Amino acid sequence: MILQQSLNALQLGSIYALIALGYTMVYGVLRLINFAHGDIFMVGSYAALFLAAYCRMPFAVIVPLTFAAIALLGVAIERLAYRPLRNAPRVSAVITALSVGLFLETITLAVVGPEPRKFPALVGYRTFAAGAFAASNVQLMIIATSAGLMAALELFVAKTRTGMAMRALSWDKTYAPLLGINIDAIVSLTFALGTGLAAVAGIFVGLAYPVIDPYMGIVVGWKAFVSAVVGGIGSIKGAVAGGFILGAVEIVSAAFLPSSYKDMIVFGLLLAILLVRPSGLFGMPVQKKV
Repeated sequence: MILQQSLNALQLGSIYALIALGYTMVYGVLRLINFAHGDIFMVGSYAALFLAAYCRMPFAVIVPLTFAAIALLGVAIERLAYRPLRNAPRVSAVITALSVGLFLETITLAVVGPEPRKFPALVGYRTFAAGAFAASNVQLMIIATSAGLMAALELFVAKTRTGMAMRALSWDKTYAPLLGINIDAIVSLTFALGTGLAAVAGIFVGLAYPVIDPYMGIVVGWKAFVSAVVGGIGSIKGAVAGGFILGAVEIVSAAFLPSSYKDMIVFGLLLAILLVRPSGLFGMPVQKKV
């Protein structure tokens, strides 16, 4: 029982962590909460569905194509919606982010309709059982691929010149241009990586829970945002840790308590952690210079 629930928690936590990384990266460089991120994740699921059902593409092609397409969507959203408001009051950017999310939902509803769609089985389903414990190849693939993407992102940010520029921009946007950092290019790359990872999470949700709908990004997006805040928004390690913590809490809650309590416990966890650690588990308090 414990092993089975641990595997389920790792699968769900991997999905939350991938989406939470988009929130935390954008906040790190722009101090902006991209409330449209959950709907971008939803569009990623539908993009993969389109490529599978209508273009008959294999899984190995669908993943990079979906990543690239949604990354371009993220760059376009940043360029058209957020960049003109970069120096505007923060509430303007928040309202714009909410509007972008509603726009994506409305467009999806107009194109595909409100009915849930069955996500195709892109990977042959096999189960490995040992007594009461059972693991599917889809679960193992989601966990392993997510771990690889998270490790690659951490290495990219920590070891490359572009990653160093992202960290410098996160630290101080005023002096970063004096070091030769192209702010617009770094911000666009940040949006591309964050939204691309959300698109991969959208594919994984379709594989693990094979029904998708235009409203799926609302609840999942909020829970991924909670993951980022719990871990310490702005911290990559914090977003990953928060995703797995939230996944574990949700799975354990659903296993031992009525399912109606699940969301209450998840958001209660957010309140409890923020009361003790207002900046999250791995976040650093923001110090204002006088």
